[in-house]
Amino acid sequence: MKGKVFNIQRFSIHDGPNIRTTVFLKGCPLRCKWCHNPESFNACDEMMWNQDKCSYCMKCVEICPRNAVSLNDNRIVTDYLLCDGCGLCETYCVNSARQLVGKDYEVDELVKEILKDQVIFEESNGGVTFSGGEPLMQSEFLAEVMKKLKQKNIHIAVDTSGFTLFENIEKIIPYVDLFLYDLKIADNQKHIQYTGVSNKLIIENLIQLSKHAVEINLRMPMISGINTTPSDIKGILDIIHDIKISRINLLPYHHLSGNKYKKLDLTCYSFNVPTQEELEEIKQVFEDAGYLVNIGG
Repeated sequence: MKGKVFNIQRFSIHDGPNIRTTVFLKGCPLRCKWCHNPESFNACDEMMWNQDKCSYCMKCVEICPRNAVSLNDNRIVTDYLLCDGCGLCETYCVNSARQLVGKDYEVDELVKEILKDQVIFEESNGGVTFSGGEPLMQSEFLAEVMKKLKQKNIHIAVDTSGFTLFENIEKIIPYVDLFLYDLKIADNQKHIQYTGVSNKLIIENLIQLSKHAVEINLRMPMISGINTTPSDIKGILDIIHDIKISRINLLPYHHLSGNKYKKLDLTCYSFNVPTQEELEEIKQVFEDAGYLVNIGG
């Protein structure tokens, strides 16, 4: 069994308690217009191309064994129907303008990579967080990795959009210490507009998950004018009022991912960053309702 990972970030302090290693799995059913990991969208390998670094030496075109790379309208283009992710074009790019995103791991291979940080986990009371993309798109692989990590008493968190069959969530419940559950927008039509999917399954799964003996932290991306109005916050409170939530994390939107979109030749949308005053007001509303709240991860 293999899983596809696009990044392993060590010494992370924003993806769960204390010092963590965050494993980003590739593939996501949502298309959030503010997403800061657009390289997570597709489940297949992808090639990031940095036009600013490219000298158009054409070595990548020449070296590709499957003729998947070509020059089109002054852009180096990769045909993913032909590309098999061999990475030769990245290897031979003298300017490091090409970067292959996505690596296959076997279960034991990924477990071994994570356990390199076991001493750090023990000394900091940290652990591993599985994120994405949507890690539950690879639920069987994820469950097998978690099972082996739990045998080593590693603290495990999973960051999920909740947009999956509940049976996929059930596979990992025995191994997860903390669910970081994303709830983005209360209004369903607005949710569809900005993420591409309905929030009904997400809410149903959150309710179902809360019936198990699990710890849930709610994570809310904060995009000014999109989900920060009083009616937006009331909508979230109406959804979670009967659900046991350990903590709410308000995650301010930022503009730091635009270059990734450019490298992937994707449209990058721009939104307003919430002010500190705006975030503090929202934090106070949730605290007044009895929740523990943090601004940031």
